[in-house]
Amino acid sequence: MTGTGRIHVYYGDGKGKTTAAVGLAVRAAGYGLKVLFFQFLKDNSSNERKILESLSNVTCLQGREPVKFVSKMNRDERAEIRHYNNKALDEIVKFCGGFDMLVLDEALCALQLDVLSEEKLIGFIQHKPRGLEIVMTGHQVTDSVLEIADYATEVKKVKHQFDLGRSAREGIEF
Repeated sequence: MTGTGRIHVYYGDGKGKTTAAVGLAVRAAGYGLKVLFFQFLKDNSSNERKILESLSNVTCLQGREPVKFVSKMNRDERAEIRHYNNKALDEIVKFCGGFDMLVLDEALCALQLDVLSEEKLIGFIQHKPRGLEIVMTGHQVTDSVLEIADYATEVKKVKHQFDLGRSAREGIEF
């Protein structure tokens, strides 16, 4: 890929942020680009990973197991997951040089929950390899991330089955 890689942000309270990021990764992989995929705040069993791992030019980095909701963590656990996420980002920075696209699923949620350093993430984005496209998802976007984004898409919930008390369905919502 030639030129300067762009920064993509999918955020909001609607369904489809990860789906959009995965679709973009599949499109890039279909074109022959090399994709690196990492999920913050999720374990390694998400269904989108299954198909991505089957694609020869997509590399899915292993995340932390098991994953607990941050809201259920005590202070020490939150500090531990913040340390883990910051170390994971450090490793991604070292590893991403040979890739055309990097998907950081739920990175914006990790920022929002203060279990990922915004300073570290912004620093990486500002000094990323020249051609690397970076795709980030989450519920809220900070002003700093929005400012450096080339694409920002807000996914707005108008209607959702959770509002009716219905559970998430495997293969559809997760």
